Amino acid sequence: MATTDYLADPADLAIWLGVPADDLKLLQALGAASSRFRGAVRHYVSFVAGETTVLDGNGKESLLLPAAPVTAVASVELDGEALTYRTDYDWSADGFLRRVGCCWPNKLRCIEVVWSHGYELIPEDIAEVIVDQARAQYAVRPGLTSMTVGGQSVGFGAQASIGVTSQWTTAVEKYRINHGDAP
Repeated sequence: MATTDYLADPADLAIWLGVPADDLKLLQALGAASSRFRGAVRHYVSFVAGETTVLDGNGKESLLLPAAPVTAVASVELDGEALTYRTDYDWSADGFLRRVGCCWPNKLRCIEVVWSHGYELIPEDIAEVIVDQARAQYAVRPGLTSMTVGGQSVGFGAQASIGVTSQWTTAVEKYRINHGDAP
């Protein structure tokens, strides 16, 4: 991940934390939260143009591309032979690559797709959970559930203990791909 490819605006996190948007700890927390979300949803989320992906055939009519939303499919080759859009294949924004009139072969690494996917503008619900997660990572010291300094005690919430909020879990479920094959 490029250091500037966050899933939320550093300025939004800076407002919550009361530090400058270029604060290194803020940027580290934002980068970590963005990486964690990408890992949880199993795709890059941000817009990627013209990516080349090699897929295995599955012997079925449809394949699921490894990211969503799909914004364009520039080309599809089967065993090195170019296929024609709508005559040989079709695709959906949800990531389905469908073979028209037949099935994909049940063969490894036989399909090459050049495609674009992801969000040019990150959805607000993703940005919101990224800011929440980054706030927790910025503020919480690893391993601490409470801290006393002088006469004041501070307890860290459930998010520090379990690592995520219910809002995070909801967003991950909404944007996650390949639900059925999770380990």
